[in-house]
Amino acid sequence: MPSTMPHTLSVLPVDRCIDASREAWIDRFRSVRAHSMALVAPLSAEDQTVQSMPDASPAKWHLAHTTWFFEAVVLHRLQAGYQPFDEAFFFLFNSYYEALGPRHERHQRGLLTRPGVAEVHLYRAHVDAAMVRCIARCDAATWAELMPILELGLHHEQQHQELLVTDILHAFSCNPMLPAYRPSTRTDRPPSPDDATGAARWIAFDGGIEDIGHDAPAGRAPAAGHPDFAFDNETPRHRVLLAPYRLADRLVTCGEYARFVADGGYREPRFWLSDGWALVRAQGWTAPAYWVAPDDPRIALSARPRAEGWQVFGEHGLLPLDEDAPVRQLSLYEAAAYAEWAGARLPTEFEWEAASSHPGMRQLHGHVWQWTRSSYDPYPGFRPMQGVAAEYNGKFMVGQVVLRGSSSATPDGHARSTYRNFFPPAARWQFTGLRLAKDAA
Repeated sequence: MPSTMPHTLSVLPVDRCIDASREAWIDRFRSVRAHSMALVAPLSAEDQTVQSMPDASPAKWHLAHTTWFFEAVVLHRLQAGYQPFDEAFFFLFNSYYEALGPRHERHQRGLLTRPGVAEVHLYRAHVDAAMVRCIARCDAATWAELMPILELGLHHEQQHQELLVTDILHAFSCNPMLPAYRPSTRTDRPPSPDDATGAARWIAFDGGIEDIGHDAPAGRAPAAGHPDFAFDNETPRHRVLLAPYRLADRLVTCGEYARFVADGGYREPRFWLSDGWALVRAQGWTAPAYWVAPDDPRIALSARPRAEGWQVFGEHGLLPLDEDAPVRQLSLYEAAAYAEWAGARLPTEFEWEAASSHPGMRQLHGHVWQWTRSSYDPYPGFRPMQGVAAEYNGKFMVGQVVLRGSSSATPDGHARSTYRNFFPPAARWQFTGLRLAKDAA
Protein backbone atom coordinates (compact mmCIF):
# COMPACT_ATOMS: atom_id res chain seq x y z
CA MET A 1 0.00 0.00 0.00
CA PRO A 2 1.20 3.58 -0.60
CA SER A 3 2.77 5.70 2.09
CA THR A 4 1.37 9.10 3.02
CA MET A 5 3.71 10.87 0.58
CA PRO A 6 3.26 10.89 -3.21
CA HIS A 7 5.44 8.57 -5.23
CA THR A 8 7.00 9.14 -8.61
CA LEU A 9 5.59 7.18 -11.52
CA SER A 10 8.27 6.10 -13.96
CA VAL A 11 6.57 6.24 -17.34
CA LEU A 12 7.67 3.71 -19.92
CA PRO A 13 7.64 4.51 -23.64
CA VAL A 14 4.18 4.91 -25.12
CA ASP A 15 4.85 2.31 -27.80
CA ARG A 16 5.72 -0.34 -25.22
CA CYS A 17 3.78 -3.57 -25.69
CA ILE A 18 1.52 -4.21 -22.71
CA ASP A 19 2.01 -7.69 -21.26
CA ALA A 20 -0.95 -10.03 -21.02
CA SER A 21 -1.27 -9.64 -17.26
CA ARG A 22 -1.69 -5.88 -17.44
CA GLU A 23 -4.08 -6.19 -20.37
CA ALA A 24 -6.21 -8.50 -18.23
CA TRP A 25 -6.24 -5.90 -15.45
CA ILE A 26 -7.27 -3.16 -17.87
CA ASP A 27 -10.08 -5.34 -19.22
CA ARG A 28 -11.27 -6.08 -15.71
CA PHE A 29 -11.07 -2.44 -14.70
CA ARG A 30 -13.13 -1.38 -17.69
CA SER A 31 -15.67 -4.16 -17.10
CA VAL A 32 -16.29 -3.21 -13.46
CA ARG A 33 -16.51 0.48 -14.29
CA ALA A 34 -18.91 -0.18 -17.16
CA HIS A 35 -21.20 -2.20 -14.89
CA SER A 36 -21.66 0.80 -12.61
CA MET A 37 -22.76 2.87 -15.57
CA ALA A 38 -25.15 0.15 -16.69
CA LEU A 39 -26.78 0.19 -13.25
CA VAL A 40 -27.66 3.89 -13.54
CA ALA A 41 -28.87 3.63 -17.14
CA PRO A 42 -32.54 3.22 -16.09
CA LEU A 43 -32.37 6.28 -13.82
CA SER A 44 -33.12 9.92 -14.54
CA ALA A 45 -30.88 12.72 -13.35
CA GLU A 46 -33.41 13.41 -10.58
CA ASP A 47 -33.35 9.75 -9.54
CA GLN A 48 -29.57 9.87 -9.24
CA THR A 49 -29.51 12.91 -6.94
CA VAL A 50 -32.06 11.90 -4.29
CA GLN A 51 -30.99 10.70 -0.83
CA SER A 52 -33.90 9.05 0.97
CA MET A 53 -32.26 8.65 4.40
CA PRO A 54 -28.87 9.27 6.07
CA ASP A 55 -27.78 5.62 5.67
CA ALA A 56 -28.32 5.72 1.89
CA SER A 57 -26.41 7.68 -0.75
CA PRO A 58 -27.49 9.11 -4.12
CA ALA A 59 -26.64 7.03 -7.16
CA LYS A 60 -24.64 9.95 -8.52
CA TRP A 61 -22.58 10.01 -5.32
CA HIS A 62 -21.79 6.28 -5.67
CA LEU A 63 -20.52 6.92 -9.21
CA ALA A 64 -18.36 9.81 -8.02
CA HIS A 65 -17.08 8.22 -4.82
CA THR A 66 -15.87 5.05 -6.53
CA THR A 67 -14.06 7.32 -8.99
CA TRP A 68 -12.65 9.38 -6.12
CA PHE A 69 -11.11 6.18 -4.71
CA PHE A 70 -9.03 5.61 -7.84
CA GLU A 71 -8.12 9.29 -8.12
CA ALA A 72 -7.29 9.94 -4.46
CA VAL A 73 -5.81 6.60 -3.42
CA VAL A 74 -4.08 5.61 -6.67
CA LEU A 75 -3.46 8.42 -9.15
CA HIS A 76 -2.93 11.34 -6.77
CA ARG A 77 -0.46 9.30 -4.73
CA LEU A 78 1.33 7.18 -7.33
CA GLN A 79 1.35 9.16 -10.58
CA ALA A 80 3.66 12.16 -10.63
CA GLY A 81 2.18 15.10 -12.45
CA TYR A 82 -1.39 13.79 -12.35
CA GLN A 83 -3.88 16.62 -12.89
CA PRO A 84 -7.04 16.19 -10.80
CA PHE A 85 -10.35 16.64 -12.58
CA ASP A 86 -11.52 19.11 -9.91
CA GLU A 87 -9.76 19.70 -6.59
CA ALA A 88 -13.13 20.19 -4.87
CA PHE A 89 -14.03 16.58 -5.58
CA PHE A 90 -11.44 15.39 -3.04
CA PHE A 91 -13.67 16.99 -0.38
CA LEU A 92 -17.08 16.25 -1.91
CA PHE A 93 -16.64 12.52 -2.49
CA ASN A 94 -14.46 11.28 0.35
CA SER A 95 -16.53 8.89 2.46
CA TYR A 96 -14.77 8.27 5.78
CA TYR A 97 -11.02 8.31 5.16
CA GLU A 98 -9.64 10.58 7.89
CA ALA A 99 -6.11 10.26 6.52
CA LEU A 100 -7.24 11.86 3.25
CA GLY A 101 -8.73 14.97 4.76
CA PRO A 102 -12.14 16.48 5.55
CA ARG A 103 -15.32 15.56 3.71
CA HIS A 104 -18.87 16.61 2.98
CA GLU A 105 -21.31 15.36 5.64
CA ARG A 106 -22.80 11.96 4.84
CA HIS A 107 -26.39 12.89 5.65
CA GLN A 108 -26.19 15.86 3.25
CA ARG A 109 -25.05 14.03 0.12
CA GLY A 110 -28.48 14.48 -1.42
CA LEU A 111 -27.97 18.27 -1.34
CA LEU A 112 -25.16 18.02 -3.90
CA THR A 113 -27.17 19.05 -6.96
CA ARG A 114 -23.85 20.24 -8.35
CA PRO A 115 -21.84 18.68 -9.89
CA GLY A 116 -24.56 17.33 -12.13
CA VAL A 117 -24.80 13.84 -13.56
CA ALA A 118 -23.14 14.82 -16.84
CA GLU A 119 -20.13 16.28 -15.02
CA VAL A 120 -19.80 13.17 -12.84
CA HIS A 121 -19.73 11.10 -16.04
CA LEU A 122 -16.92 13.34 -17.37
CA TYR A 123 -15.11 12.84 -14.06
CA ARG A 124 -15.33 9.08 -14.45
CA ALA A 125 -14.03 9.27 -18.03
CA HIS A 126 -11.09 11.46 -16.95
CA VAL A 127 -10.05 9.11 -14.17
CA ASP A 128 -10.65 5.97 -16.24
CA ALA A 129 -8.33 7.20 -18.99
CA ALA A 130 -5.64 8.11 -16.44
CA MET A 131 -5.96 4.74 -14.72
CA VAL A 132 -5.57 2.83 -17.98
CA ARG A 133 -2.47 4.84 -18.84
CA CYS A 134 -1.08 4.25 -15.36
CA ILE A 135 -1.64 0.48 -15.52
CA ALA A 136 -0.14 0.24 -18.99
CA ARG A 137 2.92 2.45 -18.55
CA CYS A 138 4.13 2.35 -14.95
CA ASP A 139 7.40 0.64 -14.15
CA ALA A 140 7.62 -2.72 -12.41
CA ALA A 141 8.16 -1.27 -8.92
CA THR A 142 5.18 1.05 -9.17
CA TRP A 143 3.05 -1.73 -10.65
CA ALA A 144 3.85 -4.00 -7.69
CA GLU A 145 2.61 -1.25 -5.36
CA LEU A 146 -0.37 -0.30 -7.50
CA MET A 147 -1.79 -3.77 -8.14
CA PRO A 148 -3.17 -4.54 -4.65
CA ILE A 149 -4.76 -1.07 -4.45
CA LEU A 150 -6.32 -1.59 -7.87
CA GLU A 151 -7.74 -4.94 -6.76
CA LEU A 152 -9.12 -3.36 -3.61
CA GLY A 153 -10.60 -0.50 -5.61
CA LEU A 154 -12.43 -2.89 -7.94
CA HIS A 155 -13.93 -4.86 -5.06
CA HIS A 156 -14.79 -1.55 -3.38
CA GLU A 157 -16.68 -0.47 -6.51
CA GLN A 158 -18.53 -3.79 -6.60
CA GLN A 159 -19.66 -3.19 -3.03
CA HIS A 160 -21.00 0.20 -4.08
CA GLN A 161 -22.75 -1.33 -7.07
CA GLU A 162 -24.92 -3.36 -4.73
CA LEU A 163 -25.44 -0.35 -2.46
CA LEU A 164 -26.45 1.73 -5.47
CA VAL A 165 -29.27 -0.71 -6.21
CA THR A 166 -30.47 -1.04 -2.62
CA ASP A 167 -30.26 2.73 -2.04
CA ILE A 168 -32.31 3.62 -5.13
CA LEU A 169 -34.88 0.98 -4.16
CA HIS A 170 -35.25 2.65 -0.79
CA ALA A 171 -35.74 6.00 -2.51
CA PHE A 172 -38.35 4.50 -4.84
CA SER A 173 -40.10 2.84 -1.87
CA CYS A 174 -40.66 6.35 -0.48
CA ASN A 175 -42.39 7.41 -3.71
CA PRO A 176 -46.19 6.88 -3.47
CA MET A 177 -46.17 5.54 -7.05
CA LEU A 178 -43.68 2.78 -6.11
CA PRO A 179 -41.88 3.01 -9.47
CA ALA A 180 -39.95 0.08 -10.92
CA TYR A 181 -36.18 0.37 -11.13
CA ARG A 182 -36.25 -1.83 -14.22
CA PRO A 183 -38.98 -3.77 -16.07
CA SER A 184 -40.05 -7.11 -14.73
CA THR A 185 -38.25 -10.14 -16.13
CA ARG A 186 -40.35 -12.67 -14.26
CA THR A 187 -41.09 -15.57 -16.62
CA ASP A 188 -42.35 -19.12 -16.33
CA ARG A 189 -38.88 -20.56 -16.02
CA PRO A 190 -38.20 -24.21 -15.23
CA PRO A 191 -37.50 -25.01 -11.57
CA SER A 192 -33.88 -24.75 -10.45
CA PRO A 193 -32.24 -27.11 -7.94
CA ASP A 194 -31.54 -23.95 -5.92
CA ASP A 195 -35.24 -23.05 -5.62
CA ALA A 196 -36.97 -23.28 -2.24
CA THR A 197 -39.60 -25.84 -3.11
CA GLY A 198 -40.98 -28.23 -0.54
CA ALA A 199 -40.24 -28.33 3.15
CA ALA A 200 -36.81 -27.29 4.35
CA ARG A 201 -34.51 -30.19 5.19
CA TRP A 202 -32.32 -30.11 8.27
CA ILE A 203 -28.68 -31.02 7.72
CA ALA A 204 -26.72 -32.16 10.78
CA PHE A 205 -23.11 -31.16 11.37
CA ASP A 206 -20.85 -32.81 13.92
CA GLY A 207 -19.09 -29.62 14.92
CA GLY A 208 -15.58 -29.93 16.30
CA ILE A 209 -12.57 -27.84 15.37
CA GLU A 210 -13.05 -25.96 12.09
CA ASP A 211 -10.73 -23.73 10.07
CA ILE A 212 -12.45 -20.39 9.47
CA GLY A 213 -11.47 -17.37 7.40
CA HIS A 214 -9.36 -16.69 4.34
CA ASP A 215 -5.72 -17.74 4.11
CA ALA A 216 -4.74 -15.11 1.52
CA PRO A 217 -2.65 -12.17 2.75
CA ALA A 218 -5.15 -9.38 3.32
CA GLY A 219 -5.35 -6.88 0.49
CA ARG A 220 -2.75 -8.62 -1.63
CA ALA A 221 -3.75 -9.61 -5.15
CA PRO A 222 -1.42 -12.10 -6.83
CA ALA A 223 -2.96 -11.77 -10.31
CA ALA A 224 -5.87 -10.24 -12.18
CA GLY A 225 -9.10 -11.94 -11.24
CA HIS A 226 -7.33 -14.32 -8.87
CA PRO A 227 -9.90 -15.98 -6.58
CA ASP A 228 -7.68 -15.59 -3.53
CA PHE A 229 -8.40 -11.91 -2.94
CA ALA A 230 -9.84 -11.20 0.50
CA PHE A 231 -10.71 -8.13 2.52
CA ASP A 232 -8.66 -7.80 5.66
CA ASN A 233 -11.70 -8.58 7.87
CA GLU A 234 -11.74 -12.13 6.43
CA THR A 235 -8.27 -12.83 7.77
CA PRO A 236 -6.35 -14.47 9.32
CA ARG A 237 -7.51 -18.04 8.96
CA HIS A 238 -7.96 -19.50 12.42
CA ARG A 239 -9.58 -22.37 14.28
CA VAL A 240 -12.89 -22.33 16.14
CA LEU A 241 -14.63 -24.98 18.20
CA LEU A 242 -18.23 -25.69 17.19
CA ALA A 243 -20.77 -27.73 19.09
CA PRO A 244 -22.90 -30.11 16.99
CA TYR A 245 -25.63 -28.19 15.16
CA ARG A 246 -28.16 -28.34 12.35
CA LEU A 247 -28.88 -25.89 9.52
CA ALA A 248 -31.86 -25.64 7.21
CA ASP A 249 -30.81 -26.52 3.68
CA ARG A 250 -32.56 -23.44 2.26
CA LEU A 251 -33.63 -19.92 3.14
CA VAL A 252 -36.87 -18.93 4.84
CA THR A 253 -39.47 -18.04 2.21
CA CYS A 254 -41.99 -15.23 1.93
CA GLY A 255 -44.79 -17.75 2.38
CA GLU A 256 -43.30 -19.03 5.62
CA TYR A 257 -42.69 -15.53 6.91
CA ALA A 258 -46.27 -14.53 6.00
CA ARG A 259 -47.50 -17.18 8.42
CA PHE A 260 -45.44 -15.54 11.16
CA VAL A 261 -47.05 -12.21 10.31
CA ALA A 262 -50.55 -13.73 10.23
CA ASP A 263 -49.93 -15.43 13.58
CA GLY A 264 -49.41 -12.05 15.22
CA GLY A 265 -45.62 -12.18 15.21
CA TYR A 266 -45.35 -8.38 15.17
CA ARG A 267 -47.79 -8.09 18.09
CA GLU A 268 -46.17 -10.59 20.44
CA PRO A 269 -43.20 -9.22 22.43
CA ARG A 270 -41.97 -12.63 23.64
CA PHE A 271 -40.41 -13.38 20.23
CA TRP A 272 -38.39 -10.19 20.11
CA LEU A 273 -35.10 -8.90 21.42
CA SER A 274 -35.72 -5.84 23.58
CA ASP A 275 -34.28 -3.29 21.15
CA GLY A 276 -36.20 -4.90 18.30
CA TRP A 277 -39.50 -4.76 20.15
CA ALA A 278 -38.89 -1.08 20.88
CA LEU A 279 -38.47 -0.47 17.14
CA VAL A 280 -41.62 -2.45 16.31
CA ARG A 281 -43.62 -0.18 18.59
CA ALA A 282 -41.84 3.09 17.77
CA GLN A 283 -41.88 2.67 13.98
CA GLY A 284 -45.08 0.67 13.61
CA TRP A 285 -43.53 -2.35 11.93
CA THR A 286 -46.14 -4.92 10.87
CA ALA A 287 -44.26 -6.80 8.13
CA PRO A 288 -40.94 -6.68 6.23
CA ALA A 289 -39.96 -3.26 4.95
CA TYR A 290 -41.26 -3.51 1.39
CA TRP A 291 -44.42 -5.55 1.95
CA VAL A 292 -47.57 -3.66 0.92
CA ALA A 293 -50.97 -4.60 2.36
CA PRO A 294 -53.91 -5.06 -0.08
CA ASP A 295 -55.70 -1.97 1.24
CA ASP A 296 -52.66 0.32 0.87
CA PRO A 297 -53.60 3.39 -1.23
CA ARG A 298 -50.23 3.30 -2.98
CA ILE A 299 -51.37 0.27 -4.97
CA ALA A 300 -53.71 2.43 -7.06
CA LEU A 301 -50.97 4.99 -7.71
CA SER A 302 -48.55 2.24 -8.75
CA ALA A 303 -50.86 1.18 -11.60
CA ARG A 304 -50.94 -2.34 -10.17
CA PRO A 305 -54.24 -4.17 -9.71
CA ARG A 306 -55.34 -4.82 -6.17
CA ALA A 307 -54.53 -8.30 -4.91
CA GLU A 308 -56.05 -10.51 -2.27
CA GLY A 309 -52.93 -10.65 -0.15
CA TRP A 310 -49.60 -8.98 0.37
CA GLN A 311 -47.69 -7.43 -2.50
CA VAL A 312 -43.93 -6.90 -2.37
CA PHE A 313 -42.01 -3.93 -3.71
CA GLY A 314 -38.68 -4.59 -5.40
CA GLU A 315 -36.52 -3.74 -8.37
CA HIS A 316 -39.39 -4.65 -10.73
CA GLY A 317 -41.90 -2.51 -8.90
CA LEU A 318 -44.84 -3.92 -6.99
CA LEU A 319 -45.58 -7.63 -7.54
CA PRO A 320 -47.79 -10.16 -5.77
CA LEU A 321 -46.00 -11.96 -2.96
CA ASP A 322 -44.15 -15.01 -4.27
CA GLU A 323 -44.51 -17.62 -1.54
CA ASP A 324 -41.43 -19.54 -2.68
CA ALA A 325 -39.13 -16.52 -2.92
CA PRO A 326 -36.69 -15.92 -0.04
CA VAL A 327 -38.01 -13.27 2.32
CA ARG A 328 -35.86 -10.15 2.31
CA GLN A 329 -35.62 -6.60 3.67
CA LEU A 330 -35.49 -7.96 7.21
CA SER A 331 -33.61 -6.46 10.13
CA LEU A 332 -31.67 -8.75 12.43
CA TYR A 333 -34.45 -8.22 14.96
CA GLU A 334 -37.09 -9.55 12.55
CA ALA A 335 -34.92 -12.49 11.54
CA ALA A 336 -34.29 -13.41 15.19
CA ALA A 337 -37.99 -13.01 16.08
CA TYR A 338 -39.02 -15.33 13.26
CA ALA A 339 -36.44 -17.90 14.33
CA GLU A 340 -37.75 -17.76 17.91
CA TRP A 341 -41.33 -18.18 16.67
CA ALA A 342 -40.24 -21.15 14.52
CA GLY A 343 -38.54 -22.90 17.45
CA ALA A 344 -35.08 -22.33 16.00
CA ARG A 345 -32.30 -19.74 16.07
CA LEU A 346 -29.96 -17.93 13.74
CA PRO A 347 -26.62 -19.60 12.90
CA THR A 348 -23.31 -18.17 13.94
CA GLU A 349 -21.11 -16.98 11.12
CA PHE A 350 -18.73 -19.85 11.87
CA GLU A 351 -21.48 -22.47 11.60
CA TRP A 352 -22.53 -20.93 8.28
CA GLU A 353 -19.02 -20.95 6.84
CA ALA A 354 -18.23 -24.48 8.03
CA ALA A 355 -21.48 -25.73 6.47
CA SER A 356 -21.06 -23.87 3.19
CA SER A 357 -19.07 -26.66 1.55
CA HIS A 358 -21.74 -29.28 2.22
CA PRO A 359 -23.31 -30.40 -1.10
CA GLY A 360 -26.80 -30.44 0.35
CA MET A 361 -26.83 -26.74 1.26
CA ARG A 362 -28.90 -24.61 -1.10
CA GLN A 363 -29.29 -20.87 -1.69
CA LEU A 364 -25.96 -19.96 -0.15
CA HIS A 365 -25.31 -17.24 -2.73
CA GLY A 366 -27.20 -15.02 -5.13
CA HIS A 367 -30.47 -14.64 -3.21
CA VAL A 368 -30.16 -12.67 0.05
CA TRP A 369 -27.51 -11.87 2.59
CA GLN A 370 -28.17 -14.08 5.61
CA TRP A 371 -28.16 -12.69 9.12
CA THR A 372 -26.02 -14.55 11.63
CA ARG A 373 -25.93 -14.22 15.41
CA SER A 374 -22.28 -13.16 15.33
CA SER A 375 -21.06 -9.74 16.31
CA TYR A 376 -18.78 -8.11 13.76
CA ASP A 377 -15.52 -8.48 15.65
CA PRO A 378 -11.90 -8.90 14.54
CA TYR A 379 -10.59 -12.41 14.11
CA PRO A 380 -7.77 -13.46 16.46
CA GLY A 381 -4.58 -11.92 15.13
CA PHE A 382 -6.42 -9.48 12.84
CA ARG A 383 -4.28 -6.77 11.29
CA PRO A 384 -5.74 -4.08 9.04
CA MET A 385 -4.30 -3.36 5.62
CA GLN A 386 -1.47 -0.87 5.56
CA GLY A 387 -1.66 2.77 4.58
CA VAL A 388 -4.93 4.57 3.84
CA ALA A 389 -6.73 1.24 3.43
CA ALA A 390 -6.26 0.57 7.14
CA GLU A 391 -9.51 2.53 7.57
CA TYR A 392 -11.44 0.23 5.25
CA ASN A 393 -12.89 -2.26 7.77
CA GLY A 394 -11.31 -2.35 11.19
CA LYS A 395 -12.73 0.85 12.63
CA PHE A 396 -16.30 -0.38 12.05
CA MET A 397 -15.88 -3.47 14.22
CA VAL A 398 -18.34 -2.44 16.93
CA GLY A 399 -22.15 -2.46 17.18
CA GLN A 400 -22.67 -4.39 13.93
CA VAL A 401 -23.70 -7.93 13.03
CA VAL A 402 -22.23 -10.25 10.39
CA LEU A 403 -24.18 -11.44 7.36
CA ARG A 404 -23.00 -14.26 5.13
CA GLY A 405 -23.62 -15.33 1.54
CA SER A 406 -24.54 -12.80 -1.15
CA SER A 407 -27.66 -11.38 -2.77
CA SER A 408 -29.27 -11.07 -6.17
CA ALA A 409 -27.66 -7.62 -6.43
CA THR A 410 -24.14 -8.82 -5.61
CA PRO A 411 -21.98 -8.48 -8.76
CA ASP A 412 -20.72 -11.63 -10.41
CA GLY A 413 -17.39 -12.79 -9.00
CA HIS A 414 -17.76 -10.82 -5.78
CA ALA A 415 -19.09 -13.57 -3.49
CA ARG A 416 -17.13 -16.18 -1.56
CA SER A 417 -17.73 -18.37 1.48
CA THR A 418 -15.44 -16.32 3.74
CA TYR A 419 -17.01 -12.93 2.90
CA ARG A 420 -18.13 -10.99 5.98
CA ASN A 421 -20.79 -8.41 5.24
CA PHE A 422 -21.98 -6.36 8.20
CA PHE A 423 -24.78 -3.98 9.13
CA PRO A 424 -26.35 -2.58 12.29
CA PRO A 425 -29.10 -4.88 13.62
CA ALA A 426 -31.90 -2.43 12.76
CA ALA A 427 -30.94 -2.15 9.05
CA ARG A 428 -33.72 -3.47 6.81
CA TRP A 429 -33.34 -1.77 3.41
CA GLN A 430 -30.74 -4.26 2.19
CA PHE A 431 -31.38 -7.64 0.52
CA THR A 432 -31.20 -9.37 3.89
CA GLY A 433 -32.98 -12.60 4.89
CA LEU A 434 -32.35 -15.64 7.02
CA ARG A 435 -31.58 -19.32 7.30
CA LEU A 436 -32.61 -21.24 10.40
CA ALA A 437 -30.30 -23.15 12.73
CA LYS A 438 -30.81 -25.46 15.67
CA ASP A 439 -28.63 -27.10 18.25
CA ALA A 440 -28.09 -30.80 17.64
CA ALA A 441 -30.96 -33.01 18.79
